[in-house]
Amino acid sequence: MLDRGKCNLLGINICAVDYEAAVNAIIQAAQQQRPFAVSALAVHGVMTGVLDREHCYRLNQLEMIVPDGQPVRWGLNLIHRVGLPDRVYGPNLTLKVCQAAAELDLPIFLFGGKAITLERLESNLKQKFPNIRIAGKMPSKFRTLNTTERDELISRIKDSGARITLAGIGCPRQEVWAYEFRNQLSMPVMAVGAAFSFHAGELDQAPAWMQNVGLEWLYRFGKEPVRLWKRYVFLNPAYLSLLALQACRLWTLKPSRGVQPTEEILYG
Repeated sequence: MLDRGKCNLLGINICAVDYEAAVNAIIQAAQQQRPFAVSALAVHGVMTGVLDREHCYRLNQLEMIVPDGQPVRWGLNLIHRVGLPDRVYGPNLTLKVCQAAAELDLPIFLFGGKAITLERLESNLKQKFPNIRIAGKMPSKFRTLNTTERDELISRIKDSGARITLAGIGCPRQEVWAYEFRNQLSMPVMAVGAAFSFHAGELDQAPAWMQNVGLEWLYRFGKEPVRLWKRYVFLNPAYLSLLALQACRLWTLKPSRGVQPTEEILYG
C-alpha cells in the first residue's frame, strides 16, 4: 500500500496514493459512517480548480482527490518524487470499492445520470459482484435543486441504509455535489464521472495501451469531438505549461488561493 499524503499540483491537493490505499481509506470511512468526499481528477478536473478560485476551494476541502489521469500522476512524480507506479483511474477505483463493499456488506447508493443508465449499471454490477447491495438509486434532474429537493435527496439516501454514495453527474458538477452534500450524508461520497456510462456499457473505454501512455483523452476526443474539443485544445497545453513552471520553481499556485463559495449551487 502506497500513501505519500497530499501534494500540491497547480494549487490542488492531490493524494499520492495507489488503489489499495484509496480503497482502504474509503472503506474505513464507510464503516465509521463519517463524511469522506472523493474525486478522481484528470487534467480537465485539475484545470477547473486552476481557473475558478471558488472551485479550487471546494476541491481542496474534499478528503481525497486521486490522480485519475496519467499526466496528473506524471506531474506528482516529477514535482514531488512520490514514485507512483500507476494512476488511480476513477472507473477502476469504482469497481474496486464496489468489490470491497460487496465483501463487507456495505450498501451503495447510485446517484446521477439517466434512469436507464442506472438500471444497466445496477444490473452489470450485480453480475460482476453477486453479493453487492444497491440500497437505492436516483437519476439526475439535470438542473439545480431547490432546498426542498435537496433535503428530500439527502433523506432518500440516508433512509436507504447506504454506507457509500457514488455520484456520476460529470466534472465539475459532481465535485461541487460531493463538497456540498458530504457532511449531511456522513458517508463516503465518490464523484465517479464517466464510470457510470462505462460500467453501464454505454461508453467505450480507450484501449489499455492508450491509457498507459496518457492518450485516453485522444480516444475520447475522437468519440465526442464536438463536446470535448475546447477541453483538450485549450486545457491540455495550459496544464503542461503551468506544470513546467512549477517543476522549474518559477511560479507555483498555492491551495490557499481558493476562495470559499458564498452560495450553494445544489446540482441535481
